[in-house]
Amino acid sequence: MREVVPIEVIEQKIFMIRRQKVMLDRDLAELYGVETRVLNQAVRRNIGRFPEDFMFSLTRQEIRDLSQIVISSKIKHAPNVFAFTEQGVAMLSGVLNSKRAIQVNITIMRTFVRLRQILSTHKELAYKLKELERKIEKHDVEIQTIFEAIRQLMTPPEKPKHKIGF
Repeated sequence: MREVVPIEVIEQKIFMIRRQKVMLDRDLAELYGVETRVLNQAVRRNIGRFPEDFMFSLTRQEIRDLSQIVISSKIKHAPNVFAFTEQGVAMLSGVLNSKRAIQVNITIMRTFVRLRQILSTHKELAYKLKELERKIEKHDVEIQTIFEAIRQLMTPPEKPKHKIGF
């Protein structure tokens, strides 16, 4: 089945804020095909579904910092910007009940899962690389010792100097 929105587009709209992967209300509204105002109204009407670990409001400094990354300069002047965690995005599917919202949400959830898998793979590779470095370091010392022994064997022994004469 073809996705409503390509996963690559969604990946570009996921940011790391407060050490959490989040999506902004503006980006979600665009993906769902509604105005940001409409999305935020639906959230406010159902605020009980969005505890702090599902959605939070960005501080002015976070908005300024983000406006340097995000292409749209409108975010810099926005009075309020909401960030939705993966769980918050999942909860939006119950609040915005259009067919497009449901399809977009499925794609977003798949994207979050894909990012987790990629991150897991990177951690696994980093661990394996570190183990390999440790083994190489250990072998480096052993190899250096072998080379030193070979060098000692290759140098001819010094002949004792015999005194000639009386």
